[in-house]
Amino acid sequence: MPHLISPSILSFDFANIQRDVELINSSSADWFHVDVMDGVFVPNISFGFPVIDAVKRHAKKPLDVHLMIQNPDQYILEFKKVGADILTVHYEACPHLHRTIQAIKEAGMKAGVALNPHTPVSVLENVISDLDLVLIMSVNPGFGGQKFIQNAVNKVATTKKMITDNNATALIEVDGGVNAQTAVDLIRAGADVLVAGSFVFNSSNPVQIIADLKAVR
Repeated sequence: MPHLISPSILSFDFANIQRDVELINSSSADWFHVDVMDGVFVPNISFGFPVIDAVKRHAKKPLDVHLMIQNPDQYILEFKKVGADILTVHYEACPHLHRTIQAIKEAGMKAGVALNPHTPVSVLENVISDLDLVLIMSVNPGFGGQKFIQNAVNKVATTKKMITDNNATALIEVDGGVNAQTAVDLIRAGADVLVAGSFVFNSSNPVQIIADLKAVR
């Protein structure tokens, strides 16, 4: 399966949300990546339900929602209501991870789990067959535009082996520092979905950058 591109709306011009949503709609991107931060789990605050609802009204592609928040369980149904198609929680924020995964699926969304850079892939061994997505953080979560952590490539390869060994079907997504150079290493290691924010939206031609990332082999 060709890899997917999920541009991060964290890099949108929020004075022109509809314009940037239409840009992604018209591009070869596959998903919208939506980073939700609470200022507690990570040292930054992004946006909440009204913004996601506004994006959903115009988006023609799935919303890939990444929760960087504490106690995500209490908001699962609310994220479904505002249009999340994929809901990813952090392993580090979920003491009862299996329960959380099941709650996401019961709400009618695909379930993902994200791992911070210091967290080993092995922690997912007992739930890998329940997951639709594993999100490897290749920067420390909280801010866009950070430098890529090279060990993420090794984590992708390790995750790919775990998925294969367990006959699982989870996609591997990578978020942080993705550009034309790092994309090559990640795809070769087994990544299925690349998240890109500042690399796309700080360029003079975001649609072309997305096409270039789609063309990486």
